[in-house]
Amino acid sequence: MHKHDAAARKLFGIPYEELDESARKVMHHMAGRTHIARDVSKDYAEKTSRGQRAADAVAAFGGSWFFIGLFAATMLAWISLNSLVLLHYDKAFDPYPYILLNLVLSMLAAIQAPIILMSQNRQAEKDRLNAQHDYEVNLKAELEIMLLHEKMDMLREGQWNMLLDLQKEQLALLTRLNEQKDPRN
Repeated sequence: MHKHDAAARKLFGIPYEELDESARKVMHHMAGRTHIARDVSKDYAEKTSRGQRAADAVAAFGGSWFFIGLFAATMLAWISLNSLVLLHYDKAFDPYPYILLNLVLSMLAAIQAPIILMSQNRQAEKDRLNAQHDYEVNLKAELEIMLLHEKMDMLREGQWNMLLDLQKEQLALLTRLNEQKDPRN
């Protein structure tokens, strides 16, 4: 924990205990030098129930062009069949204004709407988890970049000191050489 606290104070300016959950998670990964990236969708998919998967399947099917085509074909068939039966036998099982068809459509909408809403809620939760994970990955990357800048600054400063020492030595050598050549000495 001491290692985490020192890193938190250095990078965030506050103790480890005062960090939020995401920052603590990032500090843990940084201190352990482990990667933080993972497949959030895969993790989330492993926790879904059969009903949740069914809701997603119904929403995917209900929001497809195939469903729209099938729906339109069914309605046209229903109306055509009723109209033909009405024309030939003067009696249809669902005559115009197609009250039975309206009832079936209303029931379909009443069942399909909450299922689609459940699927959308799950997708929103999945999106929140992805956003949280993206934040953690970005925070770790930002902190790692800060540490790299710090290391580069230290290396550059060390090189400057080394160059200054080398230049002092060269100046001293030049001074001695100048003194040896100078006939007044």
